[in-house]
Amino acid sequence: MQKTIDNSDHRKTVLPGGLRIVSEYIPHVRSVSLGVWVQTGTRDELPEENGVSHFIEHMMFKGTKRRKASDIAESLEAFGGHLNAFTGKELTCYYAHILDEHLPLAIDVLADMLTDSVFDPEEMAKEKSVIIEEINSVEDTPEDWIQDLFMRDLFPQHALGFSTLGTREIIGTLQREQQFDYIRRHYTQNRLLVAAAGNVRHADLVAQVGERFNVLPSNGARVVLPPLTKSMPSSVTEDKCSQTHICLGTLALRFDDPRKFVLLVLNTLFGGGMSSRLFQTIREQHGLAYSVFSFQDFLIDTGVFGVYMGTDPDRAEQATALLRRELSRLREERISAGELERTINQLKGSLMLGLESTSSRMSRLAKMEIYLGEYVTLDDVCSGIESVTAEQINQLAQELFADERMTSTIIRPANQQT
Repeated sequence: MQKTIDNSDHRKTVLPGGLRIVSEYIPHVRSVSLGVWVQTGTRDELPEENGVSHFIEHMMFKGTKRRKASDIAESLEAFGGHLNAFTGKELTCYYAHILDEHLPLAIDVLADMLTDSVFDPEEMAKEKSVIIEEINSVEDTPEDWIQDLFMRDLFPQHALGFSTLGTREIIGTLQREQQFDYIRRHYTQNRLLVAAAGNVRHADLVAQVGERFNVLPSNGARVVLPPLTKSMPSSVTEDKCSQTHICLGTLALRFDDPRKFVLLVLNTLFGGGMSSRLFQTIREQHGLAYSVFSFQDFLIDTGVFGVYMGTDPDRAEQATALLRRELSRLREERISAGELERTINQLKGSLMLGLESTSSRMSRLAKMEIYLGEYVTLDDVCSGIESVTAEQINQLAQELFADERMTSTIIRPANQQT
């Protein structure tokens, strides 16, 4: 039975097979951002198939029974549109940005890719080389590579610690049937969500999506295995680089944790921009780094908070000491009312400016539905941010930044003395 929920400009429909469709109507624009979100990613992979989620994402662009790879590439670009995809730890998304009049074409192309891709063996062989070059590119860029190593250290012996790209060895031996098997297990109607934001009529979207995606099966619910092992306290990797690259962080909050707004404010205060404590202390006052920032990620059952900086090897110890000092300040000192107000205003402004694009609105719609099962208005989000107190920030910092919880991941020059 189809069920539709109408909430002002935001609407949601659940089709009989479990596929969810959410949309936000924005009448003053001429574009639509459309995303097909699959609830699968690196954390769903077995060790012997690591990288298969990302490999499948690539192969979806390499030809269907009706379209060659070049036809897919040209399909929306010929009308000024854009077609792309990404794979993450928990989600894979295929998305398009088009003029509203070309929405039926975008739905047709995306549905064709997800339901009728052929996975031609010759294309697979070429794409293996492309992905291995992508792995090489990441490992040649320490500020990117360290993120993979940091996740490995946070989640040892768990798929969240796997590289999204996989390894050269596994990618080189992945077979076509392994990819089809993964699709059968994970690309199902009850694991799909279609989100759209822009000049889109919900009823039209539902009719077209339902017609094209109903060929997919509906399997059992997603099985999410929680991380069971403790994070590694530290690791050091030597590489041919000129700087020492440092990630320091910890496991944090899941997406639906009620303290999420506290962590968002804390992250903005600590390392979210040029006015943040980290930037002002480590770069502006001491000149120890060009790039220094903090970051957070909310997942289904856990989360991540971390700090990254790249610095001269001879000054890495000093920079790390300053970083740990700033973490201690958050644990031990209550932030001032003025700093809290400025940070809250910064975060609210950044959020609202980011949502001026239909792509950002589409992504937000999808994540609200996937992680919370409901739509949270921007006014509610702003109220949540405004309600954060200095005491809450201090309490969360004491919980998250205890020394025994922290993981340190370092990439340093191979010739550096211990």
